[in-house]
Amino acid sequence: MKSLLDQLPAIVADGKREAERVLERAESNYRLGLHTRELVIPSKDSNWHDFLRLSDRAKTANEPANGRLIYGDNLLAMAALVVGDNDTPPMRGAVDLVYIDPPFDSKADYSTKIKILASEIEQKPAVIEQFAYSDTWRDGRASYLQMLVPRLYVMKELLSDRGSIYVHVGWQVASHVKIVLDDLFGYGGGASFPGLRNEIAWRCTTAHSDSKRYGVNHQTILFYSKGADPIWNNPKGEYDPEYVEKYYRYRDADGRRFMSDNLSASGLSGGGYEYEWNGHTRVWRLPPQSMKALHDQGKVFYTKNGIARFKRFLEEQEGPPLQSLWDQHTIWNDKETQFLVSWNDEFVDYDTQKPEGLLERIIKASSDRTSIVADFFCGSGTTAAVADRLGRKWITSDLGKPACMVTRKRLIDQSAKPFLYQHIGDYQVEQMRSTLGSKFRIGDLAEIVLGLYGALPLPIEENPNKNMGRVQGSKTLVLADSPNKMTGLATLRRAIEIRDNLMGGWDKVVVLGWNFSPNIGHDIEALGQGEKLEVLVIPPDLLDRLKKKGHKLKADEVRFSSLQYLKLGAVKRERQDSGESLSISIANYVLLSPEALNLDEANRDKLQKIINRDPLALIEYWSVDPDYDGEVFRSVWQDYRGNIENDSDPYRATTTARLAGLPKKDGTRRICVRVVDVFGFEAEATVEVE
Repeated sequence: MKSLLDQLPAIVADGKREAERVLERAESNYRLGLHTRELVIPSKDSNWHDFLRLSDRAKTANEPANGRLIYGDNLLAMAALVVGDNDTPPMRGAVDLVYIDPPFDSKADYSTKIKILASEIEQKPAVIEQFAYSDTWRDGRASYLQMLVPRLYVMKELLSDRGSIYVHVGWQVASHVKIVLDDLFGYGGGASFPGLRNEIAWRCTTAHSDSKRYGVNHQTILFYSKGADPIWNNPKGEYDPEYVEKYYRYRDADGRRFMSDNLSASGLSGGGYEYEWNGHTRVWRLPPQSMKALHDQGKVFYTKNGIARFKRFLEEQEGPPLQSLWDQHTIWNDKETQFLVSWNDEFVDYDTQKPEGLLERIIKASSDRTSIVADFFCGSGTTAAVADRLGRKWITSDLGKPACMVTRKRLIDQSAKPFLYQHIGDYQVEQMRSTLGSKFRIGDLAEIVLGLYGALPLPIEENPNKNMGRVQGSKTLVLADSPNKMTGLATLRRAIEIRDNLMGGWDKVVVLGWNFSPNIGHDIEALGQGEKLEVLVIPPDLLDRLKKKGHKLKADEVRFSSLQYLKLGAVKRERQDSGESLSISIANYVLLSPEALNLDEANRDKLQKIINRDPLALIEYWSVDPDYDGEVFRSVWQDYRGNIENDSDPYRATTTARLAGLPKKDGTRRICVRVVDVFGFEAEATVEVE
């Protein structure tokens, strides 16, 4: 078997080719694109007074987004950003700073522990995430590099000529990742060359004992620039405490530390100014008027003999240039090297969370106020949170829904500027191209879906699109909808018509769908078909599973689940002197079948008890758009579990939104409510109020 060093040239070459293929597909007539699920305008305060008291709703809703939070495979997301689409200009060469922290611990536990009421449920990663993580480490470091190389290649395409990339890795893979980055960006060799700038050692934990080796208490951050003149704001560190104690040993009357520095010009080339000061005639560095000005400012220190010396105050010094060893002697604040624990203010209970001080240092050093900052392994959202606080535009993405939910809540919690929550458009179609080849037909996929459901295909003369089947031994018709369509009222009506007329009629029709219109639950109820119509969800990760297992995937391994939906309760709209107020309540939330979730039997039983007892406890986050236009959902009110400003229970969201201070509006208001449950599934309901 070849050593990893022998495999590296092929890994890098294959990674570049994969990146080029992804970019080529993205640039073809078929545009991958990014679909905006939500324009989030953070306002977690449920009474809305502070947010809208003096603002205009239309103006606020149209405020440009400061950032993008993207759910999905980061390779596809980056390719979509590079080439752009109808709503987004191409971003090739537009990003000034990329920081990534790709997971490097092959033994990491990526399960999610969810506290609901008095129970704790442990959910394993979604299958798409499991495959991603297992793929990353299938063959150890080789698989990790195979994952990373094409992504680094596309990141370089996004970087501006003055852009930099910081790659945060563990000691296990640092040396090999460095070789890859040297190949992609250049070895550097000096300040006037692109490529390697620094290998930074970040002390991330306190001292501890590791079995039969030195304690590992640092991680590596590899700093590269795309061009020879990157943005560089010359960051400063803090003086070593021992240096401060030795040289800044004096204190002024107000307690400020200072160093006693020479004011004599003795020994300096160029001479000075000879005169008497405080009874001592010397050659001074300053003319008399300047010496007097310093004295009046309290910046002259007198020795026991009365000789004047300069007070060099510690607080007025910039500090030494920052070095490549980042430990407790180089920090700006204690958050930078502080190991995050549950009582820390910024702790969000995410395994790979990095302290904000660390990202603040990097962003301040290598970006400007006009820069775009990106992080394509989002994790807990630290990069986005700090970039927003520092006034930068930002882009972040993650394959895991828990990461996206944590990040969205974190940004709302810090009252971030408006941002977009997006996902990759037609993701299933793109994955099908990757799985079945570029010449795939939608009918081929429908035939596979029907087989996994357990339906036999209808005769081709009755079924030219290959999307209909029957359940053997019954009069049940099964219809598989297309992945590039929204299953909605029109599809359901067509399914009912086919059920009643095709081949003499059927007792029941089952519709299998990928994506659903927001009002699908209400549409099913309004049609009143009872047991004669059933709508089921095709597992969203099915294409990823097919890619991994192909024809080995069996029907009993695939669960088609019932549709989740949301029911609204009382909605009140009232006139006020200066505007209007709204009150919107959630009456019920129905989760996907527990069987569809990646839970073991014990956790599934716990979940079923919670569903029976209090289904609204499953709501993780919900938001309101009081003037929904049917296209862009503008989230201007939010609540979520953990926000105790609306109620005192940290394990559940409030069930009533109160929006006061809305501008007056004539006629009907179209109100839209979106809900995300603790497992990341979404549902939506719309109501019109006079």
